[in-house]
Amino acid sequence: MEGGGSVSWVKYGPVVSLFVVLLAVWFRSPDDAVPDGRLDTVLSSLLRAEGKVGVNDVAKPKVAIGFGGCVDLIVDGVMLLNKIGLPPTDQPLHHNYIENEVQLAESFAYFFAPGAAAERFMLNDTLFRELVEASRDLPGNRWAVGGNAPVMANRMATEGCDILLGGSFSPDFTDILSQHITVAGNIIEEPDIHLILEYPSGASWGQYTSRRANRYIVHSDDHNPYLDSMAEFAEKLKDFEPDLLVVGGLQMMDNFPFQAGERDALLSRLSGLMASSSPSIGVHFEMASFVEESIMEDLLHYVIPHADSLGMNEQELPNLLSLLKGSNITVLSDPNPRVATVLDQMREVYRIVNQRSKDGSEESDTYGAKAKPLTRLHVHTLAFQAMIVTRGSQWKNTMSATAKASLTANRHVCGSDAIDPSKARLIMDDSFSISRQEGSQRIPLQESKPVSCWDEEDYEICVAPVLVCTEVYQTAGGGDNISAAGLVLQI
Repeated sequence: MEGGGSVSWVKYGPVVSLFVVLLAVWFRSPDDAVPDGRLDTVLSSLLRAEGKVGVNDVAKPKVAIGFGGCVDLIVDGVMLLNKIGLPPTDQPLHHNYIENEVQLAESFAYFFAPGAAAERFMLNDTLFRELVEASRDLPGNRWAVGGNAPVMANRMATEGCDILLGGSFSPDFTDILSQHITVAGNIIEEPDIHLILEYPSGASWGQYTSRRANRYIVHSDDHNPYLDSMAEFAEKLKDFEPDLLVVGGLQMMDNFPFQAGERDALLSRLSGLMASSSPSIGVHFEMASFVEESIMEDLLHYVIPHADSLGMNEQELPNLLSLLKGSNITVLSDPNPRVATVLDQMREVYRIVNQRSKDGSEESDTYGAKAKPLTRLHVHTLAFQAMIVTRGSQWKNTMSATAKASLTANRHVCGSDAIDPSKARLIMDDSFSISRQEGSQRIPLQESKPVSCWDEEDYEICVAPVLVCTEVYQTAGGGDNISAAGLVLQI
């Protein structure tokens, strides 16, 4: 018997040893993992694609950007809610605006668990001031330049553009902007504060755990909803002669308590400003988190017809599409959509907006301007960047611009111009279908050529993976930086 046992051990010993080795590999510490050269290859390939074209230093691109701006107070969202003693709600619920602590808890929980970005107007001034005061003493809090227009302006100035920025700022605010930015607007004593409740992937608040890093923003603006820099901006625009006009920050109007007819009058004036720009100038509209259906309808009437480029994220794309198709607003969508889903939604937006433009081609608005066709659509998601650009339009270098947008996502979120592959990961699939339609072509992710571009109908599509930052410094302002960087190489 003893001899038989010995023979069995000798016979099966190599199998057992192999099993032990496999277990050791399976349970090894991540720190002992073999470095993944794949990320290095993708990074070097994206950098090479980005570097194929550059900004003209001799004739710097000139970009006019409006409207508004604020000071961002960035804090750990869960830490702030715990500090003010706000218990996790057992009822995540969507609210168009925030009036009290209960609604704040319900709204935060609604977006926190899926890790979706959101921005809400706080009707309760007292509660907002209490939140700001509580945030001032939180460890790790930071102050930063905020608002779509200033953030995009700073990024484009950093990339080599000369900027005309429309907004009303305090002298201290203006002093910290790039020297390549000229401000058009009123001087105010105290800028509006936006409270940015950031959280990392895997953060916990009571029974909720965030699926991805993101932020929940609350504000109680006094100046930004009124676009009060528009008159001076329009005046300086005449002599500035920009290559590109960018409009953003209109979400400050969402659910703001305007007097009857006020918002309509403001958007009508903005429509006139956009329509009066030279046909040779590109006009880009940066979408944001809108939840009020009436303002979305106003955007479809006053703003989008005069923009030939649109930028948005994975939440804002289905929201816009839903409204274009005559349905209700989509408040919360999949925060991690597949490439095929996004591309199909982009094609629909492109088709419907251009059909609306064509249908209204014989009509003109109050200012005698006709709707412009949509020739550029950029959607930024956590996992990838996607662009649709009409062939033969004024937009150049789509492949390089998509690569730059992808790299900027990592640079901004990690808070570093130098990208460290050890602090990044790819979450885009190794291959993707170009549509949800059965039998659609699949495109593999090639590490040495990660930006995939192809032609369809009258446009080109480019898709690039994002090296997703694993050590998050800041998500707020990510979309503005990404959109701005992509535009820089296309004007």
